[in-house]
Amino acid sequence: MTNMNDTHSIVSRLEQGINSIIVGQSSLVQQLIVGLLAGGHIILEGVPGTGKTLLVKVLAQLIKADFRRIQLTPDVLPSDITGTNIFDLNSRNFTLKKGPVFTEVLLADEINRTPPKTQAALLEAMEEMQVTLDGESLPLPELFWVIATQNPLEFEGTYPLPEAQLDRFLFKLAVDYPEPAAEKQMLLNRQAGFAARRGDIARLQPVATVSEILQARQAVKEITVDDKIIDYLLNLVKTSRQHPELALGASPRAAGAWLQTSQAAAWLAGRKFVKPDDVKAVASPLLRHRLILKPEAMLDGLQIDGVIASVINQVPVPR
Repeated sequence: MTNMNDTHSIVSRLEQGINSIIVGQSSLVQQLIVGLLAGGHIILEGVPGTGKTLLVKVLAQLIKADFRRIQLTPDVLPSDITGTNIFDLNSRNFTLKKGPVFTEVLLADEINRTPPKTQAALLEAMEEMQVTLDGESLPLPELFWVIATQNPLEFEGTYPLPEAQLDRFLFKLAVDYPEPAAEKQMLLNRQAGFAARRGDIARLQPVATVSEILQARQAVKEITVDDKIIDYLLNLVKTSRQHPELALGASPRAAGAWLQTSQAAAWLAGRKFVKPDDVKAVASPLLRHRLILKPEAMLDGLQIDGVIASVINQVPVPR
């Protein structure tokens, strides 16, 4: 069995390192790390200027991961993401030019600004950890992790992700404005000389390695899940599918992801078993992009997080 204490210490240092730069977002950081440990892709949704890109860059630097960023716009083509074979006039042969998807941490900035055909270029990579180019399947790095960002306020010129692709993201995390004290600390940090665009991120000292993160993922898989917890989780999924305010409930893929993230939450809490509280803790980020409200519920002003809380409250907690 993987040594839990050693790997837990590594991830604790990672969390502290991120919080030292991304001030006032400790809950968001913890949820992001749960996603990293569960091996699931993430959507970060927030208004411009809330540090979404900086957060991902800092995390990648602190684990010494290969990092690539794609700025998605309406004119980005699928081949701009996956790569293509280019004919070399000198050698008279085709040479493979790999796209930015061949990395360990991929930041897909403003994913809802690029057309569905380009969005779909990420589907195979996210689900199967490989990319097919001209009939050849090329494996991606073992860590391969996609973090997509989107702006919740802009609608013109955007292409909302279809349900099938949203379901492939483990979490949808809301990036809110920091509290006044945290925002003041951000200004003090900048006054002291920290500026992301001047290469300060590249000078951050890593606190972990990719292999250690993969070891931590293995430790998460070893967390015990009692049959009562599995039944509790399945009852929650069933309730979401029957909820009167929902047109679409949780999928079987969502159920599997819920189990994985509950194990990760338990592991981060220092336990070797999952409690009902772990299942509840990950419910909102796991379900808010998967469940669809009925039109009449939206007209009544219901919010998806409130309906998720209603689902949780309807299912008895196992002893």
